[in-house]
Amino acid sequence: MQVLIAAWPFGRECFIDPAYQWPWAIAIFVLGAIIGSFLNVCIYRLPLEKSIIWPQTSHCMSCYRPIRWYDNIPLVSYWALGGRCRDCGQRYSVRVWLVEFGTALALAGLYWLEVVRNIHGFHAQVLGPDRYAAARWAAFGFHGVLLCFLIVATFSDFDHQMIPLPLTVTGTLMGLVGSVLFPWPWPYTPAEAVVSRYPGSDQPWNMMSIQIRDALYPWPVWGPLPGFLQPGGTWKAGLATGLAGATVGSFLLRAVRFLFGLGMGAAYSDPKEIDELEAPRGMARRLVSWFQRVGGRALGLGDADLMMMCGSFLGWQPVVFAFVLGVGAGLILGLAYLIFRRSHTLPFGPALAVGTIATVLLWPRLGRQFRMLFFDGFFMPCIALICVAGLLAVTSLLRALRFFRR
Repeated sequence: MQVLIAAWPFGRECFIDPAYQWPWAIAIFVLGAIIGSFLNVCIYRLPLEKSIIWPQTSHCMSCYRPIRWYDNIPLVSYWALGGRCRDCGQRYSVRVWLVEFGTALALAGLYWLEVVRNIHGFHAQVLGPDRYAAARWAAFGFHGVLLCFLIVATFSDFDHQMIPLPLTVTGTLMGLVGSVLFPWPWPYTPAEAVVSRYPGSDQPWNMMSIQIRDALYPWPVWGPLPGFLQPGGTWKAGLATGLAGATVGSFLLRAVRFLFGLGMGAAYSDPKEIDELEAPRGMARRLVSWFQRVGGRALGLGDADLMMMCGSFLGWQPVVFAFVLGVGAGLILGLAYLIFRRSHTLPFGPALAVGTIATVLLWPRLGRQFRMLFFDGFFMPCIALICVAGLLAVTSLLRALRFFRR
């Protein structure tokens, strides 16, 4: 028998049979631990440019002997062996177990929020039982894949201060495939996505005059969609949404990197390349090289690639929101790094990952509050120009203060 469960704290409601909640949660926890074991392989091998499929069997990093299958059971084998290799006694980091446990817990929590609690607010009365169930599971699976990519990127950035390009490119391609398979307003039809006009609105159809349902991709690439993308729900509109997200995600981080480096000066820019110092180069190549070097010591290009991947999964509006939340998370992580590690070098990738997951979970509640920022053709460029001017002003002020302190 189905019961009504309030989806606190998002104010939604959904129908779930409680008899199947815990068995599914336990099964996903176990699957998550297995996935976490594979993510450990990716975290170790990808930054070193090693294959994640060869050799197929895991091996000890000290004696290089293959790890037996019964010594490679997620969450169990680490404690059964006392955190050591059975053959040579080399101690393994406890982080191996923590990644497995954290991945299992994160996927189980994501299942509980997106499938059981239905935080994205899919409407059973509108979709019917089949599409309603498919929508919740598709959201969980899609965001679960993104979560796994972010876990690998986070620990790669912690360990090596870099995010592997094969990881972000593969993730971007998977996000684009998802944008084609689940174009906005999937799982709704275009007619079902439009709820009603805002009270007192007599404007023609546009994103500012009507209420729309948040779909798997929260919003389309623009509203109203241009003619060659009509009607909504086509693969062309979905691909445009994913491509716009990837482009904005990458460009946004590159623009921030450039503006920050421009304001702070040469101290935050990468040095010139050796071949540039020894051999003459054309003006165009020198200009490109300068753009690539400006701000290089403040922000890596791997962070831009990471946001490119996130944008392909979310669309361009949520990825901007994710960047803002990532900056807030970065400030907190920066203070923790300064206190516990006494280091001023902070990887920004983990903060961006936190901002992205927070956006996925908070968007149903907060996204609609900021719609004006993303669908007004006049207001949006004005906000962008204000942000550019503000960043240049703040960095120039910091540069001046640093000069006078000498």
